Amino acid sequence: MVLGGAAEESLGAAAGRDGAMDAALAALYDGGDGGDGPSDKRSAGLGGSAPKVARWLGDIREYFPSTVVQVMQADAIERLDLTRLLLEPEMLAAVEPDVHLVGTLLSLNRVMPDKTKETARQVVRKVVEQLERRIEQKTRAAVTGALNRAARISRPRHADIDWDRTILANLKHYQAEHRTVIPERLIGYGRRGTSVQRDVVLCVDQSGSMAASVVFSGVFAAVLASMRSLRTSLVVFDTSVVDLTEQLSDPVEVLFGTQLGGGTDINRAVAYSQQLITRPRDSIFVLISDLYEGGIREEMLRRVAEMTAAGVQVVVLLALSDEGAPSYDHENAAALAALGVPAFACTPDAFPDLMAAAIERRDLKAFAERLTDQRATTGR
Repeated sequence: MVLGGAAEESLGAAAGRDGAMDAALAALYDGGDGGDGPSDKRSAGLGGSAPKVARWLGDIREYFPSTVVQVMQADAIERLDLTRLLLEPEMLAAVEPDVHLVGTLLSLNRVMPDKTKETARQVVRKVVEQLERRIEQKTRAAVTGALNRAARISRPRHADIDWDRTILANLKHYQAEHRTVIPERLIGYGRRGTSVQRDVVLCVDQSGSMAASVVFSGVFAAVLASMRSLRTSLVVFDTSVVDLTEQLSDPVEVLFGTQLGGGTDINRAVAYSQQLITRPRDSIFVLISDLYEGGIREEMLRRVAEMTAAGVQVVVLLALSDEGAPSYDHENAAALAALGVPAFACTPDAFPDLMAAAIERRDLKAFAERLTDQRATTGR
């Protein structure tokens, strides 16, 4: 199977289950002209038939693990131009759902026929539920812990005393004869119940290259919005700006409210987001974009500088996905870094820790450097 059809003459054809796996691979990878015209007798291709493609999708799910299936599906969409076939309900029902497929469906949302939309929503909902199971618990734990640590009080209960900070604040009261510190002031972790402690604005670039980031951002925004200690807003943009905050109770609706593709006007999106920030020192602004600006670059940088000067915690994510280092505008990233705003790629697993660091007003540049070093070490 590794050698392909060219080896059949000397080595013989595979039979049984191996033969079926070989045929599934040949249908995708042996067609030299995109699948309609096979390069040899072994390659039948997938052609243009939705039922044939649906059967092929069923075959690869039977013969290969899900990680391989997702790679083959992505290759089929790209190599064989199967995008239009994703509009067929019978094909969608056979597809192994993943983030990349959701991105493709969202890009087709405006041209999708009514008969397919419900099936597409089921596919998207399945992926959203998988992502929520992956991220929700860690996100809630990280954010809640950070909020409690950030809300320090001077008369804490014993269980809420932050001993490290209490000792540091009372070192001048060290009693040598007793070899101990007598704390005159206790520092603890406050617990403010359900009051809103931070405003979070997620501003997401929905250009085609950001598809996976849009999916993860929508799910994270819905999780954050469900926490009453946060006031979460979600803004998506291309050359126009759309506020999806009112839809955050249903992440599937959020994702179908996006429109992947088109140009990019970061400045316009930042300008709109500025209007949502009424408590700068209690606000976190997360711009998720590859920074390829089609708007007015100088104004975009000026607005970011104004936010940071007012006390807003600003961070720029070049990607929020598992896809590794993205393509991005290095010049704009460097200009933002000069303003003290780190610009880096972040995996979904690291995003809860990033939010915790921002809530506690820790050094986000140091956080970005650690994350970048970690990705370089692990190759992710």
